[in-house]
Parts: sequence; C-alpha cells; structure tokens
Amino acid sequence: MISKKLAWLVILAIFFLSAFSSYSFFSGKGEEILLSPLSIYKPPKSNGNGNGGTVTNEPKTEECPLNGEYFSKTQKAKWEGRRPLGVMIENHTLSRPQSGLSSADIVYEAVAEGGITRFLSIFYCQDASYIGPVRSARIYFIKLLEGYGDNPLYAHVGGANTSGPADALGYISDLEWSSYNDLNQFSVTFPNYWRDCDRLPGISCGGGINEHTVYSSSAKLWQYAKDKRGLTNVDDKGKSWDKNYSSWKFQDDAKLENRGEATKIDFGFWDMNVSDYSVVWTYDKNNNLYLRENGGAPHLDKNSGKQLSAKNVLIMFAKESPANDGYEGGHLLYKVVGSGEALIFQNGHAIKGTWQRDDETTQVKFYDNAGKEIEIVKGKVWIEVLPVGNKVNY
Repeated sequence: MISKKLAWLVILAIFFLSAFSSYSFFSGKGEEILLSPLSIYKPPKSNGNGNGGTVTNEPKTEECPLNGEYFSKTQKAKWEGRRPLGVMIENHTLSRPQSGLSSADIVYEAVAEGGITRFLSIFYCQDASYIGPVRSARIYFIKLLEGYGDNPLYAHVGGANTSGPADALGYISDLEWSSYNDLNQFSVTFPNYWRDCDRLPGISCGGGINEHTVYSSSAKLWQYAKDKRGLTNVDDKGKSWDKNYSSWKFQDDAKLENRGEATKIDFGFWDMNVSDYSVVWTYDKNNNLYLRENGGAPHLDKNSGKQLSAKNVLIMFAKESPANDGYEGGHLLYKVVGSGEALIFQNGHAIKGTWQRDDETTQVKFYDNAGKEIEIVKGKVWIEVLPVGNKVNY
C-alpha cells in the first residue's frame, strides 16, 4: 500500500512535468494555450446577479470617468481605490456566451487571427464575478489600452511572441509592464485565474479545447495588483494612474423626440466567415440602446443571461496588414495611432467623421466632419475596429 507522502510526491512530479511540457511546447509557437492541470477547480460562487455586487439600491449620482455612466457613491468609493483593468476575452464560436462583457465600461473588438474577433474589455467602474474565457495578448490591443493612464492593468493568458512587429509579449517588456501592471496568467498564481470546465455548453477540459476554459474576476485581479504589485489608484511611488489621462466629453440621452431612425447597423470583419462573426446592432429607440447580435444570434452575457447592449457604437476604420512573422495562424497589425475615417452611432443617429489619436498614451477620440469632438452618450461604449474599406450597412 502506497504511503501518503509517496503519493503526494508522485502527484507533484506529474504536475511539474506536465506544466513544463505544456509551457515548453507552446511557448515556441508564438501563442500559448494550456494551463497547468492543477488549475482545474470549481470557481468561486458569485452573487445572484453575477456582476460582483455592482447593483445597489442607492441613488446613481456619481459619473464614471471612463464613460460617463452614473453609479452610486458606494461604487465610486470602490473605483477610486483602483485603476483601469483591460481583459482579453475571446469570441471564438465555442467561447460563447462569454462572461463579463456586460459589466465592462468600454469594449474594443478587432480581429485576432483568421477572421476571428477578440475583445479588449475595460473595467473600472463596475465589477464582474466571472470574466472570460480569457485569451492571449495582441499588440494593437495593448496600444489601445495604453490610452488609459499610467500603467493600466492588463489581464491575458500569454500572447503573440514571435519575433517581428506583432510581438505582444516583447512589447509588454519594452513598456516595462512585465511583472508589474501586466497580469499574464503565467506569472499570476491560482486562484486569480482558474479553469472552469463546465461553464460553456459542450466544452470540457482536454480534447484540444482547453483555451476556452480560463476565467478570472475583476475583484481578484484588482486585489492581486494591490497586494503583489503595489498598484491601486496610485502606483508604488504614490503617482496616480490618471495624472495623464484625458477623458471623453459626455452628454445625456437625447430626448425621445430628438432620437433618430437609424435603427440597424450591420457589418462583417472578413468576408470569408461573415456568418460566424458578422455583427448587427439594432437600435431600441425607447430605451436609447443598441442591442448586439453576433453570428446571426442575440449576443448574450453568461453572467446576466441578457443581450449585450451599448449606448454608443463607434466604428474606427484602421489599416490592417499581415505581420509576416511566421506564425501559422497569421498575426495581424492594425494602425490604431494617427487618424482615420469613423462612423459614430448614438441617439439613433449615424454621424460620419474621423478618429484621431496623437500617440499610444492618449485616448482615441472621435470628431464629426466639421472637426467638432463627438460627445459620448453617458453609458456603455463599444468600439469596432474594422479594416479600411469594409462596408457598414445602416
């Protein structure tokens, strides 16, 4: 009969061998996929709404600095002690419905590879008990995240690391984010990330689809950054994250009689797979909301069970080019600094204009064709990064 001590030694040996093998195999491919097998645990229980306690009965009097939405004083007290958190959430068909997108203040969507889009979800004023599935870093998402003040938190599971212009992990190192505000799963211990093998229909751990099972929560990531990295609303030297942050201008909802009739927006990212990754936004005039469909079906959030929505749908057309870095999946580049054409949808109106961004450390802003800065309707902002020349129907 084997002793308990010997049994534990065998288990530990298997764990380290497996973890090393997984990391060694995938780290040379320009993209990681697997976590260690001991990360397979039941995730912590969420509260009833699944949003980490963001719903309160207090009056909503406090304006979120990122998107202008109103929240309670209790919620403001929370966000004043932390910094923006960007999380990579995937959009593969097997990853739906995702968790946490409805609680993000701002979402960016762009193609990651092969026509499959990915989301950079920005959390600051709201919490989410579940966020995911979390996936890998891309360099243009990092450059967009740089616009959220000094050292915003960045949560992801590995990333593009082939030599060349798409080297996301190398760029993180160049920014001196590594092991500081960068929360790469490979350097952040369990239970700040965990694997949930039962959260998505038809998904289980093993069988080559482990990449769709990685989750985290905003509370755990903010707490880890505070405890292990000394990052709250200030850094370890006492400097505030928002010292150099330039927010958008905001406006209230238009009155019902002033709302427009541009009720449907639809587009694809790549023609080759329009059915799986096409997007339709349908305007709800009474509630002044745009409701999202993805791949021909309502796009739901797993946490709330509700259809994703936004107050603003902003489309920025960016030059797309291949990285040509040898990665078989085809890493891409998007020009997200400078300027380009834009379409702005808010209050039921479609506005033709431009997007502008002086450098990586500034927030992208939108202007009408007269050069006036667009005021963001207070609430959720969804930014679609489309290749230059793509057609948008509305």
